[in-house]
Amino acid sequence: MKVSKYFLFLVFLGLIMASCVPQKKILYLQDIPKDEDSTYSFTNDRLLDYQVQSGDNLYIKINSLEEKSTTYFNEVSGSSSSSGGSDLYLNSYLVNDTGYFHFPSLGYIYVKDLTAEEIQIKLEKRLTEYLVNPIVIVRLASFRITLLGEFKSPGKYDIYQSNINIFEAISLAGDMTDFAKRNKIAIIRQTTNGSKIVRVNLNDKRILESDYYFLLPNDIVYAEPIKAKQFVSTQFPYGLAFSVLSTILLVYALLAN
Repeated sequence: MKVSKYFLFLVFLGLIMASCVPQKKILYLQDIPKDEDSTYSFTNDRLLDYQVQSGDNLYIKINSLEEKSTTYFNEVSGSSSSSGGSDLYLNSYLVNDTGYFHFPSLGYIYVKDLTAEEIQIKLEKRLTEYLVNPIVIVRLASFRITLLGEFKSPGKYDIYQSNINIFEAISLAGDMTDFAKRNKIAIIRQTTNGSKIVRVNLNDKRILESDYYFLLPNDIVYAEPIKAKQFVSTQFPYGLAFSVLSTILLVYALLAN
């Protein structure tokens, strides 16, 4: 009984190839030319029209010509000591379940479904009772995104900056696994009527100009697995296959001698 070396090689090669994912499936922005010393520009007219919801944290800073009164408002709110990052979150205003937040001297202010710019205008009008020509800065102190599926570290992430794009979000989770279907990434986004699902292709350079390149608060990004993963990880008995192959090699070595 003789076992062909060529046959054994083909069996071993087949096992290796079955466990691999083609590089074409895991490369981002594949259609950008790879010429050396070249620059490519992409325009993204991002619309900053996010509407504040219950549970959001607002960072608010007041400026005016009346230094003493301005200092009072900022010290009460903690804005004067905020240096950025998590400090903004710790000194922010929480929008409660009914859509209000409490501001010094002004009381409860309803802000649900308003943009940061609309809240800014609303506060400036109210503050004219106390300050001369008040200028108000309003921004989200933090927001949360959720990364699910084929990420190396899936989970919920708090973002302590005003915006984040989808590639920055992916980097928080340590990148996607090799089994992620990068050409059909689902973004689940809240709307005034519920939620909507949009699929984006991270292999395509047009993502850089997409309306969904930048994520919004409470976005959920789901990376579903390619079909090969189910076969590779659950259906194919790799342990048994390598054991059988090892046995065949051992028998072959004995017969060859």
